[in-house]
Amino acid sequence: MKGPSSMRLAAFTIAVCTTFSVFAQTASQTSTAAQPWNQIPIPPLHAFKPQQPKRIELANGLVIFLQEDHELPFINGTILIRGGSRDEPAAKTGLISLYGDTWRTSGTASIDGDKLDDVLEDKAASIESSGGGATTSISWSSLKGDFDSVFAQTIDLLLHPNFKADKLQLAKEQAETAISRRNDDAAGIANREAIKLAYGANSPYARQPEYTTVDSITLDDLNAWHHKTVVPNNILIAVSGDFDSAAMEQKLRAAFEPLPRGEKFQSVKTTFTPPANNVNFIEKSDVNQSNVIIVGLGTERSNPDYYALSVMNEIFSGGFGSRVVQNVRTKLGLAYAVGGSFGASYDHPGVFYVQAATKSPSTVAATQALIAEINRLKTDPPTPDELAKAKDQVLNSFIFHYDSPDKVLNEQVTLAFYGYPSDFLEKYKSGIEKVTAADVSRVANKYIDTSKLATVVVGNQSEIQPPLTTLGKVTNLDIAIPPPPGKPGN
Repeated sequence: MKGPSSMRLAAFTIAVCTTFSVFAQTASQTSTAAQPWNQIPIPPLHAFKPQQPKRIELANGLVIFLQEDHELPFINGTILIRGGSRDEPAAKTGLISLYGDTWRTSGTASIDGDKLDDVLEDKAASIESSGGGATTSISWSSLKGDFDSVFAQTIDLLLHPNFKADKLQLAKEQAETAISRRNDDAAGIANREAIKLAYGANSPYARQPEYTTVDSITLDDLNAWHHKTVVPNNILIAVSGDFDSAAMEQKLRAAFEPLPRGEKFQSVKTTFTPPANNVNFIEKSDVNQSNVIIVGLGTERSNPDYYALSVMNEIFSGGFGSRVVQNVRTKLGLAYAVGGSFGASYDHPGVFYVQAATKSPSTVAATQALIAEINRLKTDPPTPDELAKAKDQVLNSFIFHYDSPDKVLNEQVTLAFYGYPSDFLEKYKSGIEKVTAADVSRVANKYIDTSKLATVVVGNQSEIQPPLTTLGKVTNLDIAIPPPPGKPGN
């Protein structure tokens, strides 16, 4: 038989349990009432039907894209020319960058670059030239009322450049300053060396300018490149803004139809070999953390598995909810920052990488955690929740990349440049929606081979404990900068 104290304890326990039960029920109801957004239905994305630009191809092979946009009284244009830094001679690496810098600053036979600056400034307009990996370009922007004069100056710069020695020298000095400082930033070193490991140090997609290659570039080189590439059948033109397409087409035809067709530029053909599975180290004694990158070859956007790989990429490393962030950074606390991507370029393999910035003592643990996540991607299929969230994030992000006429125009020009069908964007939404968990597992196992991934670490060796040899044989990479011609090394 229970005594009074036992009975009082039992009554107290029942009262407490009842109170907590009522509190939990009330809290649940309050939580639901306080979060009405959880009750808002999320409608499916509409069919993706972007406003397509008007495409015109002239008899001489020049291609024009026109995109009307009457929101503001501006007209913007780009002249895109085939041939870029991947096509420059290895002994003159840096040529296209110097070409792009010197072209606009030199000006033309009728107006030098400094005077052109003043003329354009008075109109709040701009004309710029640049060199890229696969292209060189001239772009312009002006008020609608100034289009004719600014466009005429752009055509003058395109057809009658006057490359000047002093402007080339200035561009060289800027390039040499960049060379002298390229080993200042640990993250920059890691990224640069990772690309070299993925593509090969001598690949046109990875090589870097040196003092000797920059010093060797002459005005004759700039003129020769210009005459080789600036022919109408190597050019795509994109114009967007406040204009009438018929009237704009007439102006562009008048400017470009008289130009004779030339020899079409053939870009370099490159062989890609996956990197060796090894650990590479670069000493940076003035830091107290390590930058770790695991790298390999990615794919091309023309790959039929591009959609599944895009979803896989989102699950693996796409954002704060991705596996590498949640596990390596949040749960294990092994990285200040972590991320990655399964890269897909238009006409050559992109780069697959996963990276982390971590404390020096946790370098090995962070690297092992990254490798574990790569392996888990191959063995653990995405959960239904992971798959659904990843597809939503990919599609929502995709839509916002092309939510204006100007963005759609730029993408259509890129697709045309690389020979992709014009409806490539419209197929993307349905392609992503069809991806299944089985597809993600299949492409992870097909395209990610850990025996073909290289690791690069930039850090302070004296603070990395346990040592990197815990991961395997370590190769020390030499990133010393070769001295300028005629000067002794460091």
